[in-house]
Amino acid sequence: MRPSTLNAPRRASGFTLLELLVVMVIIGLLAGIVAPRYFSQVGKSKVTNAKGQIKLFADALQAFATDTGHFPTTEQGLASLVARPQNESAWRGPYLTKGVPNDPWGNPYVYKSPGEHGDFDLESFGKDGQPGGTDDNADITNW
Repeated sequence: MRPSTLNAPRRASGFTLLELLVVMVIIGLLAGIVAPRYFSQVGKSKVTNAKGQIKLFADALQAFATDTGHFPTTEQGLASLVARPQNESAWRGPYLTKGVPNDPWGNPYVYKSPGEHGDFDLESFGKDGQPGGTDDNADITNW
């Protein structure tokens, strides 16, 4: 052994508190930049999903009307696309294979027939579940 290494102080290996704080600040800054962009994309994808589901329901409702000669009543609702309503002998469904899902925010779709904007009105109230609104809270409709 060399005498110079015997008397040298041993330096502890690892990170200093200052180094850890710098890394934490960098991670926090990156999260602050990336997270808002990511979450805005999630909101947009839910709106796109709701539009697609409304289009699917509209197509299924059209098939129902082709078979029966009319659209389901408001009381029969979208459930008539999955199960035969009473007194519907011409029903040839189910017109939806997996049932009627809620909108992407967990709220039921609103169906009215006859509608104010056409043969039927179909809408999701968006993220807030209330009529009206803007951005993610805006209503998504078939008209």
